Amino acid sequence: MPTATEYLWFETKTEHAFVRITDKVRDVVRRSGVQEGMVLVSAMHITAAVYVNDNEPGLISDIEQWAERLAPAGDYAHHRTGETNGDAHLKNLLLGHQVIVPVTKGDLDLGPWEQVFYAEFDGRRRKRVIVKVLGE
Repeated sequence: MPTATEYLWFETKTEHAFVRITDKVRDVVRRSGVQEGMVLVSAMHITAAVYVNDNEPGLISDIEQWAERLAPAGDYAHHRTGETNGDAHLKNLLLGHQVIVPVTKGDLDLGPWEQVFYAEFDGRRRKRVIVKVLGE
């Protein structure tokens, strides 16, 4: 079974950011040569997330506000370690660490409005996402 692995690198200028990465993932799939299979897209940091949803600015704002309501910035037990990003870890759990997207005929098999996103909750430093294509 052929596989291909690539890394996408991010260094956001802000602490929180939502980055559409569909085209970058699609490019990895196309370069892999896999025609039928799947692609795993996974944040390699526990203060970031990868998810699939609509690329609509109002919805992205709603997602950010929802995550902030459920895991607001504040004082967390995790901060006793010297860290200050307890909320970012919880937001990762809310949005998800990784997604698997089907590959059909050498391309992402997404629904009409589906896009792949990288969500950053503890930014301003270099982080990566692994993209692993599996199939034939």
